[in-house]
Amino acid sequence: MEYRELGRTGYKVSTISFGAWAIGGTWGHVEDSDSLAALHKALELGVNFFDTADVYGDGRSERLMARLRRESSQPFYVATKAGRRLPKQVAEGYNKENLHDWVGRSLKNLEADTLDLLQLHCPPRDVYLSDRVFSILDGMKQQGMIRHYGISVETVEEALLGTQYPGVQSVQIIFNMFRLKPAEAFFPVAKERKVGILARVPLASGLLTGKLRLETQFSDDDHRKFNRHGESFDKGETFSGVDYATGLEAVEKLRPLVPEGFTLAQLALRWISMFPEVSCAIPGAKNPKQAEENIKAATMPGLSGETMGKIQAIYDQHIRAQVHPLW
Repeated sequence: MEYRELGRTGYKVSTISFGAWAIGGTWGHVEDSDSLAALHKALELGVNFFDTADVYGDGRSERLMARLRRESSQPFYVATKAGRRLPKQVAEGYNKENLHDWVGRSLKNLEADTLDLLQLHCPPRDVYLSDRVFSILDGMKQQGMIRHYGISVETVEEALLGTQYPGVQSVQIIFNMFRLKPAEAFFPVAKERKVGILARVPLASGLLTGKLRLETQFSDDDHRKFNRHGESFDKGETFSGVDYATGLEAVEKLRPLVPEGFTLAQLALRWISMFPEVSCAIPGAKNPKQAEENIKAATMPGLSGETMGKIQAIYDQHIRAQVHPLW
């Protein structure tokens, strides 16, 4: 496993880390015993950074992190997020009272005295237009409630706006073989500002595993069914905003590029780590086998310039027009 600096936090995080959205819910049924086994397997194989949020399973995901801490002596970092508990996403909701309440709830769920990393959870664009919220976060850092803070964003524009504030240490942004705009329009700025990048939705909600088919059925509590067209939250969170059928066509073009002994998902994760600006990718896993498969991507040799060019060409031909102008 390779470890990289996360912004200016001083943390060195595993390039393949663990996204804990799926173990909280909205990805179909999952047993806590399977989730914990996946978390332990990830730790065993070198993962030291876990990303969760207060709304994943209404705190279920955070509470699983607390159990992991109790059950393991290995050190690791937990990043959580706050802001999506608001009934309506308005900048005014990101006030001192709410932020303190949200963080207090996460501290209780995580059984922690301070948060390793707190991220604003895709707040409205207006939050970035003044330093009001970031001043509140600076105060919470001084109080010892949080060690560091960052942002999770939907768009490159939000990433550029948010990283103007010196306290922002990290940006969590959708980045995968079906979402290349961040590499073109944000990564150079992130490098200049010494901001860590967490690549979320690295497998495009499963599209880039190569396991989905046109006839694949998703359960009613799976966002890949109830949010396919952005009915519940930003459309870009589901399949990276790519039309499902179009994504499946592009996947078939990618299959011949997979090295022998590896999977398409592992190629997708290794591709992300080819970008040195990225601190880590945060794929999810609902059981130990999935965690192990994700982490195996770290053993794949670096991709050639030719392979990287072919992936870019597939994106340009099949995907770019759908997603590049929007996010």
